[in-house]
Amino acid sequence: MPDACGFDLQFEWGPNGLERLGPGAAGIVIVDVLRFSTAVSVAVDRGATVLPYPWADDHAETYAAQHNALLAGACAGEPGAPRWSLSPVDLGRLRAGTRLVLPSPNGSELAYRARRHAPHAAVLAGCLRNASAVARAAASSLRSGPVAVIAAGERWPSDALALRPAVEDLVGAGAVLRALRVLSGVAPGRVSPEARAAMAAFDEARDDLEDWLLASASGRELVARGRRDDVSAAAALDVEAVAPVLVGAGFVGAPARSPGHLR
Repeated sequence: MPDACGFDLQFEWGPNGLERLGPGAAGIVIVDVLRFSTAVSVAVDRGATVLPYPWADDHAETYAAQHNALLAGACAGEPGAPRWSLSPVDLGRLRAGTRLVLPSPNGSELAYRARRHAPHAAVLAGCLRNASAVARAAASSLRSGPVAVIAAGERWPSDALALRPAVEDLVGAGAVLRALRVLSGVAPGRVSPEARAAMAAFDEARDDLEDWLLASASGRELVARGRRDDVSAAAALDVEAVAPVLVGAGFVGAPARSPGHLR
């Protein structure tokens, strides 16, 4: 069996996974279905630019000002202006051309770190809504090296440093990997066991994605906070044909170049 460096399609979890696979990858897909990468997909599909940034960082306002961007969670500066958040439903109201710093404790921080761990890799934000579009964009990276899909996961309430693998990210990563495997024709032996397990999870869930997400621990937490609509939005498969690609400090939209999707 080949080692990790011998696989064209790879899958891992969280910051440690990014640190392990990122330096050798030609393409990196960050997956945080509930909710960062779903929010990014919605925003860039509407012509916005999303700048990832670590959660609870005291310099976020300064960072936003330096990049001529709004900061999610802060006032937009005009009377009655919305306070943007990680809600993909709310971000559906973004205007084209908006620049938004969107911190989160998992996906956004991973995307921000990716520039350091893999400065030469193409970095994308993947989810169920854009799985095939992201796969098409990531496929071009395979000519230069492997593609690593990194699931963000969640954090345990009792230990903010401990990663909790999240089923919605496993399924979302599997959707991207399944589309990438189909589009690129990568041989089964060149797909890591971890990536194959993620694809198997997606194959099991694909006919009932909303039910799976609503029943997940993260989904139940959002429903309890009154954000069932965000979970439903995150469960929609291949409804956006724009792949969010990190260019400089922000994710921008890369339109799909060829047809085909998972549905």
